[in-house]
Formats: sequence, C-alpha cells, structure tokens
Amino acid sequence: MSTVVPATPRILLVEDDEVIREATRMALERYGFPVDTAADGLEGLERFRAQRPDILLLDVMLPLLDGVGLCRRIREESQLPILMMSARTEPIDVVSGLEAGADDYITKPFETAVLVARIRTVLRRTRTVPEPPAEAPAQPAPEPPRSVRVIDGLEVDTDAMEVRVAGRQVPLTPTELRLLLEFTAAPGIVLERQTLLERVWDYSWGADSRVVDVHVQRLRAKIGAARIETIRGFGYKLRRSG
Repeated sequence: MSTVVPATPRILLVEDDEVIREATRMALERYGFPVDTAADGLEGLERFRAQRPDILLLDVMLPLLDGVGLCRRIREESQLPILMMSARTEPIDVVSGLEAGADDYITKPFETAVLVARIRTVLRRTRTVPEPPAEAPAQPAPEPPRSVRVIDGLEVDTDAMEVRVAGRQVPLTPTELRLLLEFTAAPGIVLERQTLLERVWDYSWGADSRVVDVHVQRLRAKIGAARIETIRGFGYKLRRSG
C-alpha cells in the first residue's frame, strides 16, 4: 500500500456551483495545488478515471450522480483520499458521506486556510512514502523478518501494510488501516474517541466524533463486527480471546 507522494498533490474538485467551484480552484492554486474540476458527478467520475488525481474534493449535492453515489463508485475502484464538502450538517448527511467511503468532511462555508489544512491532513495520514533504494545490491539481500500482528485469526502485516482475516486478504482504505493499527497495537485496551481522533485523524481539537464511529462501523464490516467492542461513554477496544 505504499504510495510515492508527488511533490505537489493534484486535486480533483467536483462542485456544481460555478462560483464556488472557480473561487475554490483559484484559492487552492494560490497555495500551489494543481486543480482539475468537474461540474457534476458523472463528469467527476470520468475525470477521476482519466486523470487519477491524488485527492478528491467532493460536494455532496451534485446533479446526475450525487456526491455519496460518486464516492461509492470511486471506492469500488480506488482507495483515493476523499474529502467531502457540504453545507448540510444534519447527522444523516454526514454519516451517509462517511459510510460511502469518504475519509473526512468539511462544512461550507469554510476559510481557504482551513480547507488547505484539512487537505494536507488527509494526505498526510493516508500516505506511506517508501524510501528510495540507495543502489541495487550485487547479490539479492535476504528478506528481513516480517512484523505481523496476529490476533484470533486477524493478521496485520505492518511491513507490507496488508490485512488478512482467516487467511483471506481484506482491502482497507488508508484511514481504516491506520485505525486498525491503533487497535492491534493495544488489544483489549479501551481507546477513547478523542484519542483515536488525535492518532488517526491528527486532530488535537474537539472534532466530530461521528467520524470515528462511522469508520469503526466500516472496519467492523470488513474484519468482523464482533472483533471491535463498543464501550459506552468511553470508546472502543479490540477483543481478544483469553
């Protein structure tokens, strides 16, 4: 799952309001980001497939194919970081976007500096940058021993960043993987939502804990619902036998 991060990540912005779309594009370009744009969900899907951006900035309310539907379509093909934008702050709207596979969301209107900070945070936590090799060795080097966490049939290879359940590889988004790494580093220990927000989402301030709840729900669906226990009023813990 290692990804080489380009010097300047390319953004695909999907927003149907022309004024907001152009104002956001110009503001992001002033920060040095190359930005491609689309005005509806179907155009956004086409541009994603043609251009393979580094992050998707996606409005929820879009014509032809709404933001939630577009997010689901892209998740079928890619683990691309997705940041959703919406003026709607009702819990169902926020949860729908996150359940569709978004890594985070931001409510409109927003300051450009805040948007840029959120983009950089999402990119930072969803990327693993491999070190380039110094030079090819004359003889094949022996493979170093793998670092694998094994808990009741759940295997997390922290070198290859791969997850298996009962021997079957399970694809996770980068955010889901970071969340699982926190749980497997402390099996049986209760992790508070604020702790997870700080460690996984890099939020040191009181962000919306629904982000954690929905990602836990998505993770349970992939590795088994019974593996992660809710501790009401506190947070979550990874169950282990014995």
